[in-house]
Amino acid sequence: MRLSTKGRYGLQAMVDLGVYSKEKHISLKSIAERLSMSENYLEQLMALLKKNKLVVSVRGAQGGYALAKEPSEITIGEILRALEGSLAPTDCTCKGNVVHCALDGKCVTKSVWEKIRDSIDKVVDNITLDQLMDDYEKINEETLQTYYI
Repeated sequence: MRLSTKGRYGLQAMVDLGVYSKEKHISLKSIAERLSMSENYLEQLMALLKKNKLVVSVRGAQGGYALAKEPSEITIGEILRALEGSLAPTDCTCKGNVVHCALDGKCVTKSVWEKIRDSIDKVVDNITLDQLMDDYEKINEETLQTYYI
């Protein structure tokens, strides 16, 4: 499995949003600047995240984006699926999809793909956004201490 820029950038944006929107809504421009990301592309990602009820937006001078739920209630799996779709390695192992294969019922490798899918799901569904936010803050604290010691 290989994530596209949607998944990678969207996850980075969610961490940034979680860290910086604790007290106010955050503009796309500020997120894009911090992450060196295209504001237009970020807008597309936020639309997907909003559609999946992971972020909320407010228009106006004090507007911007914020998390729709507490970071401890948002899993990395939810974020990645909102942006990428299924994380299954093959079409025949996407949950909920009914894909008919020429080897249907006779495929000896399907169990391998299902185990990979289940392992990926287990990992991403057991990491929450607040855990990544903690990691972000630790990394930035260490960087600041290194430069100011």
